[in-house]
Amino acid sequence: MDFDKIDKRISDRRKEWMFPLGILFIIMATIILIRNLILISTELGPEFFVDNFFNSDITNEKFVVVMYALGLVLIYFGRRKRQDKYL
Repeated sequence: MDFDKIDKRISDRRKEWMFPLGILFIIMATIILIRNLILISTELGPEFFVDNFFNSDITNEKFVVVMYALGLVLIYFGRRKRQDKYL
């Protein structure tokens, strides 16, 4: 049995969850952003929607920005080539 090949396959599979989870975070953030844009803009106007990004309260719009950032980090680490330190 070639344990080096088995170890490489196991280490490669550990990163497989990062890329799809990053895509999922970005899709969910987009859904939340569009939902808030439609609901808030029709009731209170687009100025209130934009103001939620810059006020001091914790709002869904700020969570969307964090979700985009976290999604991009997960995509980056999911796509990055693993560097073997032992070679």
